Amino acid sequence: MKMIVAVIQPEKLEVVKQALFHAEICKMTVSRVRGCGKQAGYTEHYRGQIHSVNLIEKIRIEIAVNDEFVEPTIKAIVKAAKSGNIGDGKIFVMPLEQCIRIRTDETGNVAIG
Repeated sequence: MKMIVAVIQPEKLEVVKQALFHAEICKMTVSRVRGCGKQAGYTEHYRGQIHSVNLIEKIRIEIAVNDEFVEPTIKAIVKAAKSGNIGDGKIFVMPLEQCIRIRTDETGNVAIG
């Protein structure tokens, strides 16, 4: 079992969701987050003042998958989220020690599926 965390551009969310659905991955958690990476932020003028914005709005997608779905999940996200520009995002893959379905008390691979 693995936990896949992807941080992507907000405007790519719908395209990534569709790519994941086509890869038969439909269970995910999505949150709005802020962060900085290579983009390092930007400056903007607001009411005559210059403001430095260094935390950029992003979307974080968390997906728990069984081992056979790791590569299809990664490929779907990369294909849909890639624009070739700085700030496309990152994907992190981590071991998932345990998963428990609260409703039925099922554990492990059965609880993820």
